[in-house]
Amino acid sequence: MSNELYAVVGHPINHSKSPRIHSLFAKHTGEPVEYTAIQAPLDGFAATVHQFFDSGGKGLNITVPFKEQAWALADLRETRAEKAGAANTLYQNREGQLVADNTDGQGLVRDLTINHGVQLKGARILILGAGGAVRGVLGPLLEQQPACLTIANRTVAKAEALATLFADEADVTRLNACGFETPDQPFDIIINGTSASLLGDLPPLCTNVIAAGTVVYDMMYSLQTTTFNQWALDNGAVRVFDGLGMLIEQAAESFLVWRGVQPDTARVIDALRND
Repeated sequence: MSNELYAVVGHPINHSKSPRIHSLFAKHTGEPVEYTAIQAPLDGFAATVHQFFDSGGKGLNITVPFKEQAWALADLRETRAEKAGAANTLYQNREGQLVADNTDGQGLVRDLTINHGVQLKGARILILGAGGAVRGVLGPLLEQQPACLTIANRTVAKAEALATLFADEADVTRLNACGFETPDQPFDIIINGTSASLLGDLPPLCTNVIAAGTVVYDMMYSLQTTTFNQWALDNGAVRVFDGLGMLIEQAAESFLVWRGVQPDTARVIDALRND
C-alpha cells in the first residue's frame, strides 16, 4: 500500500514539530501516512491548499498565521471549528468539499484531564487572552462543566465579546470577562493563552490568583520552563505544565479525524520531551 500525503502549512514552518509527531503516529499505528511541512507564501495560502488537494493530498494541519484563512476557505465547518473562527485541520469529504475542523480545544482538554489528571468539572478556571488560541479552546473547556470560567485580557472589550459569543454554551458554568489586573482570588486552574511567554513577558496578574493547589498551564511549550510558568512557581504554584502535550494531543485528534485511528500519545510525548 502506498503512503497517503498529509502536511502542515504555516509561515514560517521550519520550527514545526508536526512532521515528527505524525511520523511517530504513523510508525506506531502502521497507517500508510507520509507527512511533510509546507511554507505557504503569506499571500498564497488558498492557492497552496488547492494545489495540495488537487495533487492528491489527503489532509492538512494549519498553523500560524493561516488558521483564520483556513476557516474562511472551507466549504463546511465542523461544530467545534464554527464558533472558534479558526481551523487547524482540513480535509475533503466524499463529495470533494473542503471541511474545516479545530482540534486545539480537544487537545488541551485531553492533556489536562488524561495526561495530568486535572479535574475540570466544577473547577474555577482563569484563562488569559482573548485571541484565536483562547477562542479555539473555550467550547471544549465549557463542555467539561467547570463551575466558573473567567476570561481575562488586556483589552476587556475583547474578553467580553468572547464571553458573549460563548454564553449559550456555558450551561452550568458562570462565564465572566475582565482585565488582567482584576482577579484577586485564587483559581483552581490558570491557563495562559497569550503569546507573552514567547517574548519573555508577563500579563500583569495579581499573585493572589495562585494558591498551593492551583494548576498552571501555559499553552506555549518550551524545553525550559516558560516565563509564565516560572512566574507561577515563584509565587507558590506547585503544578505547572507547558503546551507540548496539547500540541501532541491536538495532532492525535487530527490523525483520528483523517484516519479513524487514535494514536497512543504517551510514547510520543515522551519521545519529544527527550529529543
